[in-house]
Amino acid sequence: MPALRLFGRKWLAASDDLVFPCVFEICFRIVWLGLISCVTSTYWSVTAECGEDALPVRIYLVGTIVLISLNVVLLVLLVNRSAQGSITEVHKRRLVVPLLVIKILLILPETGLNVLGTMWAFCGTFDCRSSDKVSRTVIEAIVLFNWVVFALIIFGLAIVFDPLGSAKYKNGRDTNDNGPTESAIHRKVSKLWFRRFRWAFCCLRRDEFGHEAFTQVASLLSALFRGTDLVPSDIVAGCVLLRVRQKRETREMRRIRMLNDDGPRYSTDITRVFATSPAWMTIKNARHFLRFALAAYGWPMVCYLNCCTGPYRLIPKMTCCACFRRKPQIIIDDNCCLCHLAGVRYTSRLRSEDVLHASFKNHVFEVRHHEEPRYGEPLPFCIMADHSTKSIVIGIRGSLSMRDVFTDLVANAERFEAPGMPPDTSAHRGMVAGVDCMLKRLREGNILERILNTYPEYTLVLTGHSLGAGVSILLGAKLRSRYPDLRVYAFATPAGLLSREAARYTESFAFTIGLGDDFVMRLGVDSIENLRTSVIETIRACKLPKWRIMLNGFGYALFGVPSRDLETTWHDVTEITKKAAQSPLLASGERPIQTVATAEGGLLSSEISLRRFAKTRLYTGGRILHIVRRKKTELEKKSNSGGPTYEMRWATAEDFTELKVMPRMLLDHLPDNVFKTLTTILEDQKTHNGSVLSLQEI
Repeated sequence: MPALRLFGRKWLAASDDLVFPCVFEICFRIVWLGLISCVTSTYWSVTAECGEDALPVRIYLVGTIVLISLNVVLLVLLVNRSAQGSITEVHKRRLVVPLLVIKILLILPETGLNVLGTMWAFCGTFDCRSSDKVSRTVIEAIVLFNWVVFALIIFGLAIVFDPLGSAKYKNGRDTNDNGPTESAIHRKVSKLWFRRFRWAFCCLRRDEFGHEAFTQVASLLSALFRGTDLVPSDIVAGCVLLRVRQKRETREMRRIRMLNDDGPRYSTDITRVFATSPAWMTIKNARHFLRFALAAYGWPMVCYLNCCTGPYRLIPKMTCCACFRRKPQIIIDDNCCLCHLAGVRYTSRLRSEDVLHASFKNHVFEVRHHEEPRYGEPLPFCIMADHSTKSIVIGIRGSLSMRDVFTDLVANAERFEAPGMPPDTSAHRGMVAGVDCMLKRLREGNILERILNTYPEYTLVLTGHSLGAGVSILLGAKLRSRYPDLRVYAFATPAGLLSREAARYTESFAFTIGLGDDFVMRLGVDSIENLRTSVIETIRACKLPKWRIMLNGFGYALFGVPSRDLETTWHDVTEITKKAAQSPLLASGERPIQTVATAEGGLLSSEISLRRFAKTRLYTGGRILHIVRRKKTELEKKSNSGGPTYEMRWATAEDFTELKVMPRMLLDHLPDNVFKTLTTILEDQKTHNGSVLSLQEI
């Protein structure tokens, strides 16, 4: 970092990215040199009898040895120079570019020699062959492998090629007064991201609603990542460093809280935690309705939870050759054997007649233009009758397909109106579109009214996980005026869902459960912007070279972060002790970070600290119960005894505004892990408190 500038353009690689590739090539070329040297010692005496064909063979053998030797020397120098200094100390790696130019220029004579070797080994142009079969095989293998190496070089150049790296974009600035999303460079980068999406997700090209989603996501990514001189390896190294930084900050905060006897209080006592909550907000109910949220995933969830026996478990619930029979009208867009419906029945443990309506159609939404709503298809959802709790349950599927991912990524704020909501409420644009589509589907044929008229004593319950949780809360806000007793059980709700006052309003009817370090509960445009600046600040404070950071990252993944690295990683520890509230991204009116006038200044553009996309901060919705793993006391460790596995507390939406890099940030989001956690809590409560509750009753 900054990005490597070579042949008059910028590339998606840095001068400190060459250590590991060059070490690998050195090992390969040393073996290569040994083999060609052995072949030369065998062939040299043979070439004396080849007449006129001896000269080109000798040129190939000697030239190959010389070029391999030169390459080995250059690679050693490149490793040495590329490994110098920290990520920001570019001046210590100033010799990398000229060495790399020489290395690239050597490809030309190598190509010529390899053409000569191909003519000799495969075309029979030169009649000079040895009777030694091993030597001939080695020559043929070297020639073939040479072409493979050249192909890999071309592929590598294509990977690190930056379409906007030419000199004409070098001095581009966002000068438009309307903000960066209106600038010419933004439109250029957005078009680039759009083409990438169209190529990478070719299966969505013919989706009638895909174009608008591609455009919105391209605009988001363009706004987030431009204005920096980061390359992909810098982002990876920054995330490794951020893990060290956040662990150090967590340790310091823990010490401060111990001294001040302050901080969030977690408890293992369910009765105490839920003493002030409504009667329907319980761990037992949450676990019960989470099963319906899992059921909305259909057959993929059954196969995921039962990797080897999933299809076998589905077979008894399937309808063979349903495409040749009259399909029930309540099932929309299932496959020939109604596998999704089978998955819903298996996971929810309901009879087929209790699945009142199910839609498995899934398309990227089409957003609204000029205040005229245009709808795509809603997220997959199921309406089920739960007779054990006398509830009509709408289970909304979370993110499962690439279409769902694009709905997640269309994350800018959009005006959201619902009865009882505060004025000027904003919400996640993709989820708002999903809610509009669901309302349209529910109004077709008055599906919900007919079902609730059939079961007049039943309560309406909405539930979902991840994307489904966010849509459940927004849909609940829309329907609550008509169904005052409506309840929402949301699991791992995304952070960028609602504006703050609207999020407070949802606490009266929505129960949100978050587990541990779940990254989705902290993931929003706002937190990503903060993460971007935190990564850059952390990189600036680090004194280690990038190759060392990458090696440490592998060690951290296997063995955790050792205590010594919390202090020895940084130039000055005080540079990374800024509180989150002091981050320049938290106040749009603050001045940008000031950088020193050195090469490090290339890390931050003059506008990197200004918000580029998030005009309104969005928060997670519902009343939030945060569950974490309880650390065992020293006595429990010595006696090998255990108390409750988890502890919990009521959290606020502000507790989930910072995106953290943690080992379990993905695992804690998975719905099966949330379900296991709730089960364990109930088991521990039964064991340690002598509850009469049995798991069969749960």
